[in-house]
Amino acid sequence: MAGNLNFPGNEPQRIDIELPEEVAEGRYANLVMIAHSAEEFILDFIRIMPGLPKARVQSRIIITPAHAKRLLRALADNISRYEATYGEIEVPEPGPPIHFGGPGGEA
Repeated sequence: MAGNLNFPGNEPQRIDIELPEEVAEGRYANLVMIAHSAEEFILDFIRIMPGLPKARVQSRIIITPAHAKRLLRALADNISRYEATYGEIEVPEPGPPIHFGGPGGEA
């Protein structure tokens, strides 16, 4: 995979990006918790499973405030393009805590 980086005052620089097989498979998360300090944003991507009292962090990403703002812009751009193709994404009003329904799990 290749990408282009643009730095102020410089010509675009091409870099090769390696995507290891185990990372390419991805990790499913259905919740993200975000914290920040003056110098960084911490994004914890979490998977909540039905019937289990604990949730597990699948990945923690730590980025600078400038990168967080770029991520916000990139997500907004991608959501706009997605909705232009597939229609508006429906987001339900906040309600009670997440409940997956069904009986509790047993091993």
